[in-house]
Amino acid sequence: MTTDSQAFQDHYPEDYSHCYGCGRLNEQGMQIKSYWDGEESVCTFQPQPYHIAVPGFVYGGLIASLIDCHCIGTAAAAAHRAAGHEIGTAPLPRFVTAALNVDYVRPTPLGVPLEVRGRVQEIKGRKVVVDATLSAEGAVCARGTVIAVQIPDQMMLDMPATRNPGTCQRGDKE
Repeated sequence: MTTDSQAFQDHYPEDYSHCYGCGRLNEQGMQIKSYWDGEESVCTFQPQPYHIAVPGFVYGGLIASLIDCHCIGTAAAAAHRAAGHEIGTAPLPRFVTAALNVDYVRPTPLGVPLEVRGRVQEIKGRKVVVDATLSAEGAVCARGTVIAVQIPDQMMLDMPATRNPGTCQRGDKE
């Protein structure tokens, strides 16, 4: 495997680096890292004992989160590459999930590294479609598809100033 050494998520703009799954600035988050491996993207994640569903197996919500965040990172890197940029030359465009579909193929064992592989199926305007597999010890445990859309410029302008997550400020709805 010839994996590119620069994680996609390390090149998100700072204001968009707080996601629980992939945000480098979220100390309590999973901080997943995705890389190019040829035409595919790859992410490896080691589930912790608290990621349990039933004894010996990973919680399905974690699997969905890994597929989601990995595919969003892949969409950003693919759009960046399609625009003629290399990873590290400029901040990646930030994408959000428009749709997520996950098919659970077999129970995912706890205690082993999980590998998520993504492949871009379509880039059309601000939309990128990415298919992914999540494997444990070489066996596919889940498959997913994410439709990712680039965050509109207006959303950035409307976004509240970065603040301590979980706190309300005057004017926020509780």
